[in-house]
Amino acid sequence: MAETMVGSIKRASGWSIALGIIMIIAGIIAIFAPWEAGLVITLVVGWSAIFNGAAQIVFAFRTHGGLHIALEVILGIIYIIAGIFLLMHPRSGLLALTLVLASLFLIEGLLDVVLYFNLRPARGAGWVLFDGLVTLLLAGFIGFHWPSSSAWAIGTLVGVSMIMSGVARVMMSLGIRKLTQTTSLPKAA
Repeated sequence: MAETMVGSIKRASGWSIALGIIMIIAGIIAIFAPWEAGLVITLVVGWSAIFNGAAQIVFAFRTHGGLHIALEVILGIIYIIAGIFLLMHPRSGLLALTLVLASLFLIEGLLDVVLYFNLRPARGAGWVLFDGLVTLLLAGFIGFHWPSSSAWAIGTLVGVSMIMSGVARVMMSLGIRKLTQTTSLPKAA
């Protein structure tokens, strides 16, 4: 039984390593083709909004009654309309998503700076301030160069994220695989 478990872990870690490598390759492609990657991401967000809107409407009737159903249905319809817009106008959708991204970075950066002032006496709090300032700079750079930043921002940032996630997945899977080689499991009788 222990042998089967080790074999299963090795197979799973092998698939995880393969997925990590695919993520790294996809991230590199996204960095070298950020406009195209941004458009693909816009289409994925559009389909996600449509499916989310449909689910919102279906589940609206399974939760509460009266006004709550109406509000959930309206919200679902808004999601579907936004998704259809993104699918029909991916370039305009990418412009909008880039502006949303810049806004989110602005909010995150401001919150990190505020958090720093609350954590100031704590060890390592300077890293929170550093993160906040870099995030604010990124928000400013994307926002001030909008709409031209739409050509690179989302695709590049998602590409970097995919590379980092892929590397983390590969390293974690290699660690798990190494652990199965060095750990002696009890032999089945």
